[in-house]
Amino acid sequence: METQTIQNEKPATKTTERISGSEAIVRCLIEEGVKIIYGYPGGAIMPVYDELYKYQDQIHHVLTRHEQGATHSAQGFARISGKVGVAIATSGPGATNLITGIADAQIDSTPMVCITGQVPSHLLGSDAFQETDIVGISTPVTKWNCQVTKASQIPAAIAKAFYIAKSGRPGPVLVDITKDAQFEEFDFSYEKCTKVRSYFPVPKTEISTVEAAAKLINAAKKPFIVWGQGVILSEAEQGLKAVIEKAGIPAAWTILGASAIPTKHPLNVGMVGMHGNYAPNMLTNECDVLIAIGMRFDDRVTGSLNTYAKQAKVIHFEIDPAEVDKNVKTDVAVLGDAKASLELLLPLLNENSHPDWHQQFKDLYAFEYEKVIKNDIHPTKEGLTMGEVIHQINIQSKGNAAIVTDVGQHQMIACRYAEFNQTKSNITSGGLGTMGFGLPAAIGAKMADPEREVVSISGDGGYQMTIQELGTIFQQKAAVKIVVLNNGFLGMVRQWQQLFFDKRYASTEMTNPNFVAIAEGYYIKAKKVTKREELADAVAEMMASKEAYFLEVCVEQEDNVFPMIPSGASVSDVRLE
Repeated sequence: METQTIQNEKPATKTTERISGSEAIVRCLIEEGVKIIYGYPGGAIMPVYDELYKYQDQIHHVLTRHEQGATHSAQGFARISGKVGVAIATSGPGATNLITGIADAQIDSTPMVCITGQVPSHLLGSDAFQETDIVGISTPVTKWNCQVTKASQIPAAIAKAFYIAKSGRPGPVLVDITKDAQFEEFDFSYEKCTKVRSYFPVPKTEISTVEAAAKLINAAKKPFIVWGQGVILSEAEQGLKAVIEKAGIPAAWTILGASAIPTKHPLNVGMVGMHGNYAPNMLTNECDVLIAIGMRFDDRVTGSLNTYAKQAKVIHFEIDPAEVDKNVKTDVAVLGDAKASLELLLPLLNENSHPDWHQQFKDLYAFEYEKVIKNDIHPTKEGLTMGEVIHQINIQSKGNAAIVTDVGQHQMIACRYAEFNQTKSNITSGGLGTMGFGLPAAIGAKMADPEREVVSISGDGGYQMTIQELGTIFQQKAAVKIVVLNNGFLGMVRQWQQLFFDKRYASTEMTNPNFVAIAEGYYIKAKKVTKREELADAVAEMMASKEAYFLEVCVEQEDNVFPMIPSGASVSDVRLE
């Protein structure tokens, strides 16, 4: 949506109260049901923090140790709760430090509202101290943004921000508010936004497209579903489950779609993509009807578009018209909310089972198990593997934990092997691939759902990008379980260097600090594991802890993640070693 400056609204007809702009900001957040926000104070946002001090019995502010940590925490909060996450920062570097998290939220469709302070309006454009054009900077990575220069504009701007962030395909919104607008008094009233002119968040579903999709599916001999995060965002999990069970369709997931259907469901055939499971990748190019639900055909899923599912009729269930035919040409596009579309589809489907087709998936899984999976989770070699660590976490959590990962080899291993019984359990950075995401996102996830076990899994590289958020964990008493899989390398880059650059390990070897001592410096109980016989007890002790716990596991340095589809190759060109 276009960037714009909020203009003065018509006088409110509701009962008003004369307050400052800064108090109005806090009151607006309360009206939107916000209970927790993440942020870092500074000069241009200080009036708002003064009001937060007065309202701390209604809104809990979490002081992160870096503004990037605030956005990732807000993302973790949003991803596990389904609500809008909120981050707040001052102008200049405070605002620019939000950008990575905002960009991450944009590409992964995470609802988030960021509020930034700005220099007084009379100083705009003067290169004043800590002035940056955050509206201009954030325009490419926000769903909508605006700048507010008058206190009277604040309620409408914030109401619109929450509506746009959550409606349709969710995303991040930024509202930049000048300091004089925060001090200025006006007659306050608040009304939630329910529509925006020329903005249609959910396209109308044409029943004819649903009927066309059902006709293709009913006639298919080898139908195949790939679902993404759109299923989770639209709360269509039960609808998807009903569809695959009635029509007997094998279904695979993108990493952001993981956990929408339990891992052990018999029709869940695993993960697609560069490090996905062998069967769903290989059989993508053998299915006769490919049904994509709430996914955008990312390049890490499709590999070479020139060879992707060319034999198949493609059905695309999608809320964002811009995604249809963007990467993969569709035969039938069903626009609309996934939950509503699947409800329309279900009664039109014939009951089916496709036993021979399912057997192909089982046979290829058995092949992958012998070649890869068995060696990852039940290794016979001396060194510890990342897969056996995830396996031990599964044993202790029984599939009920929320797993929050950073980005790298550990991420792919966790997505491949973590077991999930309930939705919104796999929280990771997908499209942007943000190292440093995991630890702060786990804080937000744990605070959104304190009763759930939340396990943060990072590599030694990404962990050090936001390691300072251990201070937030300590101060907030957030009982996050933190696992660092330490291989002494930037592992994913090192794997590519090994496979494609003749083992020239340029700038990927890590000389790491004493991670246990650092955790203990933040008063977090910590342990280091170097031997297989220590692992099970250490994981059990960590999971039993009622407080935050740090576990470092030293894994093999040159352990690779397979299967692997080389960049730009066909999904059929899967390497198992």
